[in-house]
Amino acid sequence: MTVYDLTKPNPVQRMMSLYPDEGPVYSTSSGNTTTTRSALQQQIETFWKNVGTNMKNPKWEWTSMHIDVLSPTAAVMTAGYRIPHLNPNNMPHVIAGAWTALFVNRGGRWVIIQEHLSDAPAP
Repeated sequence: MTVYDLTKPNPVQRMMSLYPDEGPVYSTSSGNTTTTRSALQQQIETFWKNVGTNMKNPKWEWTSMHIDVLSPTAAVMTAGYRIPHLNPNNMPHVIAGAWTALFVNRGGRWVIIQEHLSDAPAP
């Protein structure tokens, strides 16, 4: 899935493709909660501007993934991820954490309507 290929162009737009075009989207990360698509997009844009653009050769890796189907139109995923890369000084660095997301099927498209991201503790 190209959403997680951080070397491709337009990463913010590709990440936002995971969410519905309208209606509330609840997202919690780093102790902050957003409730709208536009607020979430602003948060992702800020992350990409301040962090993502500084990653050299990033690669998204799933470390675990658990999915529970709640109904024919709803499922929840809890996954671990890591993004090894080089920092601007060409030193190895890893961003990692856990992500829980509630997906619903809207009009034949699976989208995230609620999520929580937790950063992994620093080594």
